[in-house]
Amino acid sequence: MSKRSFRTALAVVVGSLVIVGIIAAVLINRALSYPGEAHEGAGRDVEIEVKTGMSFPQVASMLSDKGVIEKPTWFRLYAMWEGDTTNVKTGKYLIKDNLTPREVLAILVAGVKEVTVKVTLPEGKSMLEYFEILHEARVASAKDLEALARNKDFLARHAISGDSVDGYLFPDTYQFRVGEKPLTVLERLVQRHQEVWNGLVAKHPKNTAKLKDKLGWSDRDILTMASIVEKEAVEPSERPRIAQVFINRLTSPSFKPRKLQTDPTIRYGCLVPLQKSSACIAWNKPCIEQKKPMGCDRLRRAQLDDKDNPYNTYAHEGLPPGPISNPGKASIEATLSPDGSDYFYFVATSKNSRSHAFAKTVEEHERNVKKYVASDSE
Repeated sequence: MSKRSFRTALAVVVGSLVIVGIIAAVLINRALSYPGEAHEGAGRDVEIEVKTGMSFPQVASMLSDKGVIEKPTWFRLYAMWEGDTTNVKTGKYLIKDNLTPREVLAILVAGVKEVTVKVTLPEGKSMLEYFEILHEARVASAKDLEALARNKDFLARHAISGDSVDGYLFPDTYQFRVGEKPLTVLERLVQRHQEVWNGLVAKHPKNTAKLKDKLGWSDRDILTMASIVEKEAVEPSERPRIAQVFINRLTSPSFKPRKLQTDPTIRYGCLVPLQKSSACIAWNKPCIEQKKPMGCDRLRRAQLDDKDNPYNTYAHEGLPPGPISNPGKASIEATLSPDGSDYFYFVATSKNSRSHAFAKTVEEHERNVKKYVASDSE
C-alpha cells in the first residue's frame, strides 16, 4: 500500500471514529439529560391505571399512549438503570402531562396516596339516594352500587329475602376511601346495620317476641315497619307513638280494612323498584324530564288508587313488600318498643310542623284535619 493510500485509509478510520465518538457523546448526553427533561404538556391531569400483572414495558407504552412521556424505550432503560422496573405500584394515578421522566417514575414507585372522604348517610333515605351521595363523594359509582344492591347472590349471602338491600344500610357517618370497591361499601353498611339491630333486639327481647307472636312478623317485617316510622316521624319523641298507631291498625279488630294508608310507601313503590306501575311512571315522568328522578310532585288520585303498586298502603292491607327507607336506631327501637297508646290516626299540626295531633276515632281525626289542615291553607 502506498503512503498516500495509507494516509487516506487512516483519515477515513479516524474520521469514522470521530463521528462515532461525537454520536456516542450526543447519545450519552441525551441519555443523561433525558430523566430531567419535562414533557411538553399543558399541565393537565391524566388518569393512569397500573393493573396487577402489567409488565414495565406495558406501563411505559401506556404512559406514552396517554401523552405522559415520550420515548417509552428510553423510559424503560432509565427505570432499568435506576433498578425500579419491578418497584412500580399498582393503582389509579392522576399524573400531569408536563412532568419529567424522573418525576413520573418517582410517582409510580411511591404508589397511590390513599385519599379518604367522610360521608354522612341520613336516616330515612332510600338506597338510591344513598348511592347518589356516595357517587358525589367519589366513593363508588351509583350504578355499580345499585347493581350489587339488587344482586341475588349478594342478598342471599346476607340472608336478605327481598329484591334489594334497602332497609339494611345503616344511616351513619362513615370514612371511605375514594374509589372504593362497591362490595366493600355495601358490606360495611350492612354489617353496621346488623350490629345495631342485634344490640336492640338483645335490649328488647320480650317486645320483639311479642311482635313476632302477635303479628307473625319476621325480622324483615319489623324492619319494614321501622322504615315507615322513620319516614313519618319528624319529632323524635313521637316515634314510639307513630309506631303504635300503625301497629294498632294492623291488630285491632275494630280497625278494618287494615290499611296503613301512608304516602311514603306509595312514593317508594313509584321510585325505587325496577318494575313500576303505569300510574307511577306517568307520575314521575315530568320529574325525570326535570332531572329529578327521585320525585318532585305531590301524589295524585291515580297514585292513591293504584292497585298495581304493591307498596300502595291505601290500596293494599298490611305491610308493603319490604322496607321503604333505611331507618336509624331510634326508629328501629321505637318499633320494637311502641308506647302502648290506643290511637289510630295522626295529622301534622301545620304544614311545616314537626309534631302531630293524634286521634282515637275517625270523628276526632276529621276534627283535627279540619282544624289544622284547613287553617293551614287559609
